[in-house]
Amino acid sequence: MSKVILKGHILVSDEDLAAVKNELVNHKRLTKAEPGCLTFEVSQCKIIPNKFNVYEEFADKNSFESHQIRVKASSWGKITTHVKRYYEIILPPI
Repeated sequence: MSKVILKGHILVSDEDLAAVKNELVNHKRLTKAEPGCLTFEVSQCKIIPNKFNVYEEFADKNSFESHQIRVKASSWGKITTHVKRYYEIILPPI
């Protein structure tokens, strides 16, 4: 199977910004430790502080889907409920 790539950004409200920044360190640590995580980068934009650029690579569709399930049940998933997501997901051909 080929890897799955997610790229784009999220926009965080002023009300959620501090909580998102605080939880981001833990979210990165947990994600990078997941089986199949090849690359995981989330960085706050220097010009627009409410924007975070996101780039992820997972070894295959199964590891990507496992990541999505874990995230939804995590603190990050709860804190980012209202975040606006602008992603492109490149999946392997079926």
